[in-house]
Amino acid sequence: MITLIGKDLAKKGQEFVFLGPAGECENCRFKASCVDNLEKNRKYVVTDVKDNEQKCPIHSGGLVIPVEIDRAKIDLLTDSKSIFEGSTFTYNAPNCDEKCDFHDLCFPDGLVENDKCIVLENNGKHVGECKKSYKLNKLTLGFVI
Repeated sequence: MITLIGKDLAKKGQEFVFLGPAGECENCRFKASCVDNLEKNRKYVVTDVKDNEQKCPIHSGGLVIPVEIDRAKIDLLTDSKSIFEGSTFTYNAPNCDEKCDFHDLCFPDGLVENDKCIVLENNGKHVGECKKSYKLNKLTLGFVI
């Protein structure tokens, strides 16, 4: 997928979460190729950077560059015992209201309730102690679209 991002962010491997378009984007002539193909609250990774620059009033430096992007891999802590490398599952957020050091891994940016995921890597048992006493495994996920 191709989109436009700020010149200072246009680096291969750069990850970002799309939080939605700015108000100024609504009447921009590049809206269709810039923000319309992005999904709000999704995490993306830049896979290739193109050469063309365009002016943009909302980005630092006033320039955007076309980039190729994919959905980024997501790291997740889960207590599921039936998930293994190569398996697919539907993500359901854990029943947890604790604010701890691991919260962002249990509720990672870019992952939405009922997403269809594939386990790319099972990174084994998590070394930190869960406040809810869950036995957590760290997974790296991709998406089944």
